[in-house]
Amino acid sequence: MAIPASVRLRRACPRALPRIGLVVALLALAPAGCSKPRATPAGPPEPARTTAPPLSAERKDFVQTLRLHGTVEAVQSWVVAAPRLAGSTASSLVVTKLAAPGTEVKKGDLLLEFDRQGQIKTAQDRRSDHLDLVAQIRKKQAEQDAALAADETGLKQVEHDVERARLEILKNEMLSRIAAEKNQQALEEAEATLKQLRATFELKRRAARAELRTLEIQRDRALAAALHAEANATKMAIVSPLDGLVVLKTTWKGSGMGEVQEGEEVRPGVPILEVVSRAGMQVRARVNQADGHVLRPGMPATIRLDAYPGFSLPGRLETLTPVAGASDLSPRVRLFVGLFSVRGTDPRLMPDLSSAVDVEVAHVPGALVVPRDALAYEAGRWFVTPAGSGRREVEAGPMNDLEAVVRSGLEEGVRIVRHAGAGRGAV
Repeated sequence: MAIPASVRLRRACPRALPRIGLVVALLALAPAGCSKPRATPAGPPEPARTTAPPLSAERKDFVQTLRLHGTVEAVQSWVVAAPRLAGSTASSLVVTKLAAPGTEVKKGDLLLEFDRQGQIKTAQDRRSDHLDLVAQIRKKQAEQDAALAADETGLKQVEHDVERARLEILKNEMLSRIAAEKNQQALEEAEATLKQLRATFELKRRAARAELRTLEIQRDRALAAALHAEANATKMAIVSPLDGLVVLKTTWKGSGMGEVQEGEEVRPGVPILEVVSRAGMQVRARVNQADGHVLRPGMPATIRLDAYPGFSLPGRLETLTPVAGASDLSPRVRLFVGLFSVRGTDPRLMPDLSSAVDVEVAHVPGALVVPRDALAYEAGRWFVTPAGSGRREVEAGPMNDLEAVVRSGLEEGVRIVRHAGAGRGAV
């Protein structure tokens, strides 16, 4: 018959039982957090331990991606600036109406309006000057027509005097010598007067035409100034040329950078807002010089917005700068710039949002895939550990953060274990 363990302990050490019970009671009452692990002596590192149950090497399509970071921007946009007014001496413009940021506008909607009273007054003054000059021209032309008629009458009268003197010359044979000389003298005086009048007549006509032309030039200048002022008045109201979203621009406002508000004065040419079209968006991403060689235009990508976790849209690498530029970190670190088109639209997709771009740089259909942490890298070689056997050297292919391709050295369906600290190194 088997003797219970408590009976054997009582027989072997009857005096130790009270002490053992006290120790057991103290251990039961002690807090769990007060127990300290016993220090172990330093020694050689333990072999890699499994961190998850064994998994099978499976054959499937493998995708390798490259994570980039960039900023969303509009493909089509239109910047609205304070107009530069033709023929105006105004040094600043006052904003009277301004579309609110984030407003959805249609083509032809009012975006921005400035105070146009000064331009309207200038246009009215120039129109008044133009009408006054038109009246002056008509009056001057009437005066010149009257003077021309008087000059032509005087010229005709002198011409008649010359003809009359010539007729008197025909009577000289029947007249005395003194009378004949008087007739000859009268003819010469009449001809001289006619010659002088004709010369004076031409000079008067030139002077009249010049005087009239001067008034016409002043009239045309007044009309041009009126038209410029009227055109400037129409430029005071700016409408949207496309459907899009209103985004205010930051500009220098004397003491710092800020957005223009209604009632403020701005200088001509200062950008105030931008209308961005939602019809097409793109992402401008920075590419490290070490990753530039793996990217090619046409590669598919997935666009993710940092502000909206879980949101994504498909994209495509359209262009990549052929020459790398300096980065903000160091002149020795060079960066490429890639432009990714975004397929599809969404109200959350707005300019200036930071985004992450996952570019598909490798796609191996029907590849033998194992977990990334199932690979161990030592002395330039890759190893896996099948369940229940020793390590096996394999030829590794492309890898991503979670999985790796095995080109040779492993069969499909073999169960392998994951290792802590495995999967480090480079192919």
